[in-house]
Amino acid sequence: MSSALDSGAVAQAIVAAHGLRFGAITSAPVSAPSFSSDDPVYRGAKRACSALGFIEIDAECLALAWTAQTQRLSSFDAALWPDAPEDFGMRPFPPTARDDAFPPCPERLGLYAVLPDAQWVGRMARAGVPTVQLRFKSDDSAAIEREVQAAVEEVRGTGALLFINDHWRVAIAAGAYGIHLGQEDLDALSPDELTQLRASGLRLGVSTHGYAEMVRADKVSPSYIAMGAVYPTTLKKMATAPQGVARLGAYARLLRGYPQVGIGGIDAVRLPQVLATGVGSVAVVRALVAADDPEATAAQWIAAVDAATGK
Repeated sequence: MSSALDSGAVAQAIVAAHGLRFGAITSAPVSAPSFSSDDPVYRGAKRACSALGFIEIDAECLALAWTAQTQRLSSFDAALWPDAPEDFGMRPFPPTARDDAFPPCPERLGLYAVLPDAQWVGRMARAGVPTVQLRFKSDDSAAIEREVQAAVEEVRGTGALLFINDHWRVAIAAGAYGIHLGQEDLDALSPDELTQLRASGLRLGVSTHGYAEMVRADKVSPSYIAMGAVYPTTLKKMATAPQGVARLGAYARLLRGYPQVGIGGIDAVRLPQVLATGVGSVAVVRALVAADDPEATAAQWIAAVDAATGK
């Protein structure tokens, strides 16, 4: 069936159908550095996705998904952007039904504040922020342990859900609600460490920056998946360009079985566009910490997020 298609025509059709949505110039030449198959749908889709600005590993992931979609539907449809988990080789959805899934967390985590220390964690938890993360950067193991334990104490009685960034062993010992790992930290876990983490009962959130990382994150069935950076951010050096709301919307459709968090460069002006993609949570860093009145700003953000997500 796909052998009758021309890869060049496939590429041009995909770019024409999706170029404006993803901000590509539809007249730009379509090319890709390497191919792993001679299938014309695969080759055409990879050329198209490269032209649409997707990095190599994501263009490869999408090309394979487009091939699987075409085979599953017995026809190629340039307008039908892949968003079925099975076409990406992902495990059966919903993830919570899997035997090895991490414990679930709320589908909509609401406003998600990423904070530098336990004092800020407590302050925002008492201000009503529903989800908080301690992102404490230090090489001092004793200081890390003190800060994590303090953060757990700070949220006690507030109703806020506390995730600890990176320091998963300390988070287990302190009794935190969950942990958040970046992709590199997740990849660095040995099978035994992953088993230990899963057995702890903590929720797991994972950062992703594109299709390939989302597929990798899905392999461990985390509690939620964060996607970004949606917009440019100066807080950390990113290996990928800002994703934008068009990609965020496509990611949200693929991951609709997961609680989802959008993160990166989101401000009050951009908030409605981000929430319109269907993500159930928005993470902020500077929006609260740098505000003149953090409590009042938190209240405004909470109201906006809750109104848009139906909480």
